[in-house]
Amino acid sequence: MTGELKIFAGSSNPKLTQLICQHLNIPFGKSHSFKFSDGNIYVKIDESVRQDHVFIVQSGSVPVNDNVIELLFYIEAFKRASAASVTAVIPFFPYTKGDKKDEPRVSIRAKVIAETLESVGVDRVLVMDLLPPQIQGFFNKPVDNLYAQSVFIDYIAAKKIENPVIVSTDIGGAKMARKFARKFNAPVAIGDKEREGHSEKAITENIIGDVAGKTAIIVDDMIISGGSLLALIQALKESGAPRIYACISHGLLTGSVIEKIQQSPLDELIITDTIALPDDKINQKIIQLSVAHIFAEAIKSVYTGTSMSLLFDED
Repeated sequence: MTGELKIFAGSSNPKLTQLICQHLNIPFGKSHSFKFSDGNIYVKIDESVRQDHVFIVQSGSVPVNDNVIELLFYIEAFKRASAASVTAVIPFFPYTKGDKKDEPRVSIRAKVIAETLESVGVDRVLVMDLLPPQIQGFFNKPVDNLYAQSVFIDYIAAKKIENPVIVSTDIGGAKMARKFARKFNAPVAIGDKEREGHSEKAITENIIGDVAGKTAIIVDDMIISGGSLLALIQALKESGAPRIYACISHGLLTGSVIEKIQQSPLDELIITDTIALPDDKINQKIIQLSVAHIFAEAIKSVYTGTSMSLLFDED
């Protein structure tokens, strides 16, 4: 392929971008952005990208709207600077909770984000653990949905846990839990929860499945305020699970959730670095695993035009 491979970082997660560049043994792209006092965002590319293949890494984390706008400005700037292609690497895709029209007179927000990315010229999108995965259908451009499962499996396997049970937070996550469970030849349990309106806290009414005397390993796509997770942890304890781990791809960790996790019966909350987490928030209960190598391999495959099939373990 003609043109160089170049990787740039938005403001949301430069550390992950640096790790991706280290895996690929390429320099970190030169660019910068800042916000004016009136809230306007400015971006500038500080090197030539003419006929190069550009990857811009930006998570849809807090502040969500600022990060989305910055990403759009970068894509438009790269296209205007004659990049051969621009791939948006969005480790955490924003507005996934707004993926459907389940009420009258509401916006399908994830679809708006997809259409806006395409309107400024994005050629491809890389995401991780996109739930629901049908959001890919909002795009007319290629979308590659990568999975963090392998890093969790390696971490949990190293603990040599006896008598595990894999727990899905709800019926919707059962497929993910079953894939995880097959790796450990373990049974699956499901939290029976109910959510009122747009509350971030769901009440876990009971546990479907036997967890008594077993080490519970919760798997889920994201944790925000932690209300749903904490309710599930309590239900698992009351159902007889002596130890509890949680493997959650995207750790938004808003409000006082870290303090609540510390005070809870959870043994470990294991998250990835799709969302930046300050070092002072990582402690004996909160473990962050890197997925930089997964994104690096995906980027290399896109650039070289080789198959990504090895990154999609459907076992």
